[in-house]
Amino acid sequence: MMDLELHIANVFFYVFHTVLIFFNLFGWLHPRMRKLNLISLLITFGSWLLLGFWKGWGYCFLTDWHYQVLQSLGERNIPSSYIAFLVEKLTGWLPNAQMVDLFTVGFALLALLCSLWVNTRNAKRNKRAA
Repeated sequence: MMDLELHIANVFFYVFHTVLIFFNLFGWLHPRMRKLNLISLLITFGSWLLLGFWKGWGYCFLTDWHYQVLQSLGERNIPSSYIAFLVEKLTGWLPNAQMVDLFTVGFALLALLCSLWVNTRNAKRNKRAA
């Protein structure tokens, strides 16, 4: 990739991945986004667990792709966690990796439970209405 393409890819990943993280956490709150949110969460957990079986627990293909771009741009000593990476980029502070993993999994599980709850509740309501 050329330098300009790498910079464009870098910006794309910063924006897309960050928006996706927020969508995974809060997308279940918007009624029209609930099914898409559940699908997105299932893909995320699938990456972490299924792909993680071969690549290492918690593997995220978006993080992998972004880190490849960053390394091509000369970035070094990148934390394994994308959340830790974002925190460090935004604040200059690199949080403890275990703490980040605990919060990441905890909040993702909470979002998945909320998404499952609202999606099954809506499915039951729709079934009763039909």
